[in-house]
Amino acid sequence: MSSNLPVHLTVEKKRKSGKVIELQGTAHTFILCIGDSNCISRVTENKDKWVVCVETVLQARKVLRERLRMKLKPEFIICNISGNTVDLLSLREFLQETKEYEEVPLFVYTDFLTVEVRWELQKTGGIDDLLTASVTPEIFAEKLSMARRLRELTKKAESAAKTKRQPLKYYINHFFKRAMDIAVAGTLLLLLSPVLLLVALLIKIESKGPVFYISHRAGNGYKIFNFYKFRTMVVNADKLVSEMSHLNQYDTNGNDPVFFKVSNDPRVTRLGGFLRNSSMDELPQLLNVLLGHMSIVGNRPLPLYEAATLTTDDYAGRFLAPAGITGLWQIKKRGQKDMSVKERINLDISYAENHSVLYDMWILANTPNALIQKDNV
Repeated sequence: MSSNLPVHLTVEKKRKSGKVIELQGTAHTFILCIGDSNCISRVTENKDKWVVCVETVLQARKVLRERLRMKLKPEFIICNISGNTVDLLSLREFLQETKEYEEVPLFVYTDFLTVEVRWELQKTGGIDDLLTASVTPEIFAEKLSMARRLRELTKKAESAAKTKRQPLKYYINHFFKRAMDIAVAGTLLLLLSPVLLLVALLIKIESKGPVFYISHRAGNGYKIFNFYKFRTMVVNADKLVSEMSHLNQYDTNGNDPVFFKVSNDPRVTRLGGFLRNSSMDELPQLLNVLLGHMSIVGNRPLPLYEAATLTTDDYAGRFLAPAGITGLWQIKKRGQKDMSVKERINLDISYAENHSVLYDMWILANTPNALIQKDNV
């Protein structure tokens, strides 16, 4: 490829000269860009990458089918939505339905991030990360590495689950646990529906923005899903994390896995503080339970930037348990300032090794005492 030509012109030139197929012997991957290709040069410095740029998702699907017949797979896909409308939902569904493309990282790039754009992307789901003009090649390399690592862990966990023969009590426990989850979550959603509607109305009255906070979380076996909570912070609170790192409750000194929690977090709204301290912000997760993403009792599903730091043998055991709304950590240490990272992880691992329906019932019985936090975190 001529490095002096724009990406889309270079690709078009090679198409006309009939040389695209010749790359089959020299490259087994390529980068697929949907929309303006200028973002590619901003996030990667590798000049040797083969880039295919298209304008629409329909064209992207055609290119992916063609490359699949050539046994070529994209290294990653970037959708540049700056000034364009891209059917991300259609693309995500196509990738998930095509087995060969299930593991391909999908990123979205935008020059100008607005509340509306963030909300639409959160509703779409299935996106590894959102890139902006501030993302450097070094930062993108880390994001790409994390996306790949989480996919590898998910694949290994699924493979191990299929090949490992479980004792009969495992299946009995799983059946009763799922039955209890559906019964409890369904009943609570029905009984609390007036409360849920009232909270949603109050959130809209207090501040602009969506009622729900939806994020990607890693649960059992590192599986990634959309996680629902009532929004308790100001809009775009995620952007302020780096500016508040010195206030992190978990003082790791760079040696331990990353958790982020701040006492008296300034990003929390007045109503949000009440919802957090009363644990009412967690109620939308009952929907996650009904969908099978979570259980009533389990280890908390983690944001991807936290889960990515817990991939060693010492920590990965906590992902062997179901993701849950409440759990051993909540009834032991929730809301306390004197909790270390290792202590929290050890509680998660302990639950993963000992969880059962009876153990869950004991945790549920002790959960009411933990609902009212001891500290604003």
